[in-house]
Order: sequence, then C-alpha cells, then structure tokens
Amino acid sequence: MNPLLAKLQPYPFERLRKLFAGITPNPELRPISLGIGEPKHPTPPFIQQALMGALPGLAVYPATAGEPALRAACAGWLQRRYGLQVDASTQVLPVNGSREALFAFAQTVVDATRDAVVVCPNPFYQIYEGAALLAGATPWYAPSDPARNFAIDWDSVPAEVWARTQLVFVCSPGNPTGAVMPLEEWRKLFALSDRHGFVIASDECYSEIYFRDEPPLGGLEAAARLGRGFERLVAFTSLSKRSNVPGLRSGFVAGDAALLKQFLLYRTYHGGAMSPVVQAASIAAWSDEAHVSDNRSLYRRKFAEVTPVLASVLDLRLPDASFYLWAAVPGGDDEAFARDLFAQYNVTVLPGSYLARESAGTNPGWGRIRMALVADTAECAEAAQRIVQFVQSRSKP
Repeated sequence: MNPLLAKLQPYPFERLRKLFAGITPNPELRPISLGIGEPKHPTPPFIQQALMGALPGLAVYPATAGEPALRAACAGWLQRRYGLQVDASTQVLPVNGSREALFAFAQTVVDATRDAVVVCPNPFYQIYEGAALLAGATPWYAPSDPARNFAIDWDSVPAEVWARTQLVFVCSPGNPTGAVMPLEEWRKLFALSDRHGFVIASDECYSEIYFRDEPPLGGLEAAARLGRGFERLVAFTSLSKRSNVPGLRSGFVAGDAALLKQFLLYRTYHGGAMSPVVQAASIAAWSDEAHVSDNRSLYRRKFAEVTPVLASVLDLRLPDASFYLWAAVPGGDDEAFARDLFAQYNVTVLPGSYLARESAGTNPGWGRIRMALVADTAECAEAAQRIVQFVQSRSKP
C-alpha cells in the first residue's frame, strides 16, 4: 500500500461521529444539523430539465477538456462576474467539482523530489492537507488572525519555508471563517510567488454567497487589477453552492494556460472527463444569474434573522461571505460544547478544532464552532433558539 496513506488524518465528520458515540440525543426534539456544509435549497428546475434533455449524451465518451460550449459558458461567466477576458480553449478547464480538482492539482504541481512544502490556511478545508500529503509534500499551516477579520498571517511563514514552498492553497471566501482576501493581501502573496516561484491555487467555491453590496474579490480578478497576468495562478470554482447542485459534481478551473495544459494531461490519465449530461446542465447553470441572485437573497434573509439571535449568546459576527457562522463559545471547549449541545438539544455543530491543526503551540480553531446555515430559515431559526437556551442553561449557577 502507498505508505503516504498512513499520514492522512481522520476527516472532521469521522471525528464528530466518535465524539457523539454512545450519546442518545434528547428524543423530544427533532434533529437539526448545522454540521455539514451541504446546500439544502432546491435545485432550479431549468437545470434539472437541461440534465434530463441531455440523456442521449450518455452514449458517447466525453473529452477530458470538455465541450467548447461548456468552456465558452465558463469563460462568459468569468467575463460577466469579474470583467475578465480569458481564452476558453487554453485558460479554462471543466472539472468534476472543485474538491477533486484541488486534490488532483496538487498531484500535478508538486515535485516531491525537492523537499516540497504546501502552505495551507489554518483553519482549512482538509482536502488541502490530504492533497499535500499524498503528493509527498509537507503541509505548513498559516494561521488566520481574528483581529484582522481572520486574514491569513502570511508574515508568520518563515523565509526558509517559503523557499521550499511549491504550492499555496487560498480559500476566499474562507471555510470556515467566511473571510474574503482583500487586494493588498493578494499583492503580498503575488510578490511572494514572484520571489519564490510557487503556484497559487485559489479555492473560490463560496464566491456567490455574500452579504454586502460588493461581491467578493477573486484571485484572477485581483491579478488583473494589479496589472498582472495569471502566471502561477489557478482559480477553482463550483456550481454546488452557487446553483444548489452538490450532487452534479461540476465546476471549472481557470488561469495560467501553461499550468492548465499540464493539468489537462494529468486529468487525461486520471480519468477526469465530465459526463456530457453534466456538461449540458452546467452550461445552463453558468449561463443564468437570476437563480444565483434568488439563492443569495435566501441566504441574506436567513443570516439576517439568525445571526443576531446567536450573537446574543455567542461571540460571532456576520461573515463577508459563505454560508457559515464561525463562533467562539463560552468556556472555550469546542468539543464539550458540541457534544453537550447534541445530547441536550439535538443540534449538531462542528468543533472548530477539527478544522485546524496545532501550529506554534496553538490550534486556531480551538474554542470555536462552525455552523452551516444551509437548511431553510425556519429550521435554522429553531436551531438558533435551541442554542440560545443551551448557552443560557450552562451559565446558570
């Protein structure tokens, strides 16, 4: 067996199952889960219809590069959303969801013969760590700073680590913090990439769920604003959250044409072609913005109702974007908070320490919980009321 498999850590939800083992939650309350970031809003009917109408496509093998019409739809979305002009044939590549693409990209980029380092945000999406480890690299965890809206502290990475770094994962809007990386942070990261030659993988799958008038800045957009090309930069995006189709497994990557040429080669051997049926539904989804605006409005109303309720008992604030609330809990023990909340009020949240690693003697997720407000407003509001009651019951002498 591949010995690198032994380096993988249990996934957060596996750890959560162990935390809850042997607990019988309050049977008088129906279960409500805020634990998993799986969109629950309905899939738009027109996407379903496009999928069904393309079923004859199951009779042919798809090309790994995707149909020209799909690449054109992705490029068109980049132009409308970010004002970017890209070559659909060389700077865009469809992928089967951003998760598998993030993993596969690391296998393409990392040269494990050179003592490679992959820098990840901390807390982070665990695929970054697993991708680094299975590529033969060493992960380095750059902590987020609560005092700066959870901005990543790039200055905390030592120069000798940057010298070995081959790949940096960026998540903006962030999971779990919801923080959006501002232009000056991009300027700093680009300068570091220019100096050390590492590649930047910008995970932007939450970019269309935001709570302020100005949409989140994207990595390619930041490069364009700074007068740069897309050298050593690839952005990853997905339809899962934007269009409420997590089961479709559809997204695309865009950026550095030289990197995408090699990534396409890797995916050709890896078997990364997208089904023609999925491609047809994806073209329909990327070509429509009305359903995205409606979806965003649902989240805005939900967060406007739920956030103040939870803020009355937890240390949290409305995020820049994404569908998570990242809250500090009273008492500071995130595992105990999640376990007791589940047992007493049948509400599931994810301990923040499960989404981070200890670095410089501290785990930046410790004492926090992540709540995914993905269910309908009524269910999320009920969960919020239960959490308030739980916190208040714990504070009684």
